Amino acid sequence: MKSALITGITGQDGPYLAELLISKGYKVYGLVRRLSTPNMENIQHIYDKIELLSGDLLDQGSLTDAIKNSKPDEVYNLAAQSFVKASWDQPVLTGEFTALGVTRILEAIRTVDPKIKFYQASSSEMFGKVTETPQKETTRFHPRSPYGVAKVYGHYITLNYRESYNIFACSGILFNHESPRRGIEFVTRKITNAVARISLGKQNKLELGSLEPKRDWGFSGDYVEAMWLMLQQEKADDYVIATGENHSVKEFVQEAFKVVGISDWEKYVVANEPKHMRPAEVDYLIGDASKAQKVLGWKPKTSFKELVEMMVKADLEREQNK
Repeated sequence: MKSALITGITGQDGPYLAELLISKGYKVYGLVRRLSTPNMENIQHIYDKIELLSGDLLDQGSLTDAIKNSKPDEVYNLAAQSFVKASWDQPVLTGEFTALGVTRILEAIRTVDPKIKFYQASSSEMFGKVTETPQKETTRFHPRSPYGVAKVYGHYITLNYRESYNIFACSGILFNHESPRRGIEFVTRKITNAVARISLGKQNKLELGSLEPKRDWGFSGDYVEAMWLMLQQEKADDYVIATGENHSVKEFVQEAFKVVGISDWEKYVVANEPKHMRPAEVDYLIGDASKAQKVLGWKPKTSFKELVEMMVKADLEREQNK
């Protein structure tokens, strides 16, 4: 039986990845921070099928112990301070988690067992102010947030350990991927939750920043398969994972209201609210995943419309059951 350790298992991608690995016969370990009120909502349905270990990306010793105790064949690092807007409020903490946290895990692998395969969750936010379109593995990085900067560090330190210590270390440069498990603070889930509440008469307005930025949005459940495929190859490498199409925040809003049968959506939306604007915006992201398609045989299965509909319906069900 193969085994895997997932950091960030309680987030959005972690449960989908755990479900996939369990279906493939893996023993799955999840790394969780010791908190007084841990949020286990996303993993409740698989709680009895995984084993949780205590650890923290800020603490080298706990990471080394977690790897010693789980003896994984594969480590998937999905943990980070991943809310982009918060990275301006907490730039140092974001760097500690999202950048140096990667180094600590790689150091633990190097010292415990350098044969362990490692996956690093890189991000399209690394491209930031894009220098070419679409963005691919060789596109120059120009991050526009402390989060994006920290992800660039994590990306390059993964490459460095691959080249320095011959560790099988891959980075997946994942473009925006969403799901009903997305945190409520993220714009996509904020939209779908508000639309559900507005349709049920529980909320009057949806406040947003700019409606103009365009993103390449996919489904988290599709993207975790690409993570697993990267670690099944003979050679470690980095891959862009994306749908190859993009949509504006405005299009996401329109599509979400369409699900609940509201066509005059403008009267419910307050846009360009200063408190929701970023100091520096990423205006346009669209990924070229042709390398992943060719080498990994991976393609996204869920369309943009299907994704939005899935999220709105999940939020409708949540709100109706409250």
